[in-house]
Amino acid sequence: MVIRVLGFATSPRRHGNSETLLDWVLASMGEEDGVEITKIALDEVNLNPCRGCNACETLNRCVQRDYMDVVHDLLIEADCIILASPIFCMGLASQAKALVDRAQVFRSRKYVLKLPIVPPERKDKRIGIFLASAGQTWDYVFDGAIPSVKCFFHVIDVKDIRYLMVNGVDEKGAIERHPTAHGDAVRLGKEVVARLRELGAA
Repeated sequence: MVIRVLGFATSPRRHGNSETLLDWVLASMGEEDGVEITKIALDEVNLNPCRGCNACETLNRCVQRDYMDVVHDLLIEADCIILASPIFCMGLASQAKALVDRAQVFRSRKYVLKLPIVPPERKDKRIGIFLASAGQTWDYVFDGAIPSVKCFFHVIDVKDIRYLMVNGVDEKGAIERHPTAHGDAVRLGKEVVARLRELGAA
């Protein structure tokens, strides 16, 4: 079987620091046998904000027809979901937050309609990764983003969340000069693939 990895680059600045982190992790995972990778740059697709209409509580789907139709199915099929975002104003970039908010459909499915997100045999066998970069060097710079990230993974039924967050990298390309980021990203990719195999994802 194949381990399916779904990575989201959410920065409006393509190939910046958070996306570089994502690419390093994906490359590390892609070196392993039986890993299938899908990467989506949210800045290049049409994914609208949530309307807050709560129609998904009765329809079991979103009323909007946009790229979330594709993302919806990929989120269910993936064994590993990676969300990579820069920190903007102490929180997620707006593109990342739009994705998190559109996961409302899974919240409705899980808590209102009492329906499963994934089949029983796949429950507790998925892993989420949050990758983030920030220009500020404050040790609390990621604190505002983490609750949204936890909510996102919770509603899509991913309990095991790994984090790689690098601060002090502001200008484009700064992360390539960071002393540990690349090695940490490579190790994270290998560790997650190994754990997914232990869990029986593939």
